Amino acid sequence: MKTTFMANAQNVERKWYLVDAEGQTVGRLAAEIAKVLRGKNKPTYTPHVDTGDYVIVVNADKVKFTGKKLVKKTYFRHSGYQGGTTFTPAGQMLEKFPERVLEHAVKGMLPHNRLGAQMFRKLSVYAGPEHPHAAQQPEKLEFNIR
Repeated sequence: MKTTFMANAQNVERKWYLVDAEGQTVGRLAAEIAKVLRGKNKPTYTPHVDTGDYVIVVNADKVKFTGKKLVKKTYFRHSGYQGGTTFTPAGQMLEKFPERVLEHAVKGMLPHNRLGAQMFRKLSVYAGPEHPHAAQQPEKLEFNIR
């Protein structure tokens, strides 16, 4: 009788992947990155264990939005004080903090619990083409995104 394989923290092998975000659509790219962070691209995927890999994203300042999202989409923040709400348009956010745009999109696609927070820590996003993770020898990862 065969038993179902259940991964645990001891037998998870992690890789490092490098993703170039230049010219990619934010949401479609974020969905593929979230799959890799969760480990859904592996045959050993187990829902209650972090089986995902590390992802490094470069050229985050060159991502694109479809339609009129640069003007109409807003990001919400609250300072904690009364009347402390701040709404930032996507175009302005992309100019000032390009890393946060992709981080926000990916974080929303991960589980909203401690496991999701653990997965999110394996994501590194950089605005330019340079990154400090050369020692990890990341593999280039390309997605078939329209």
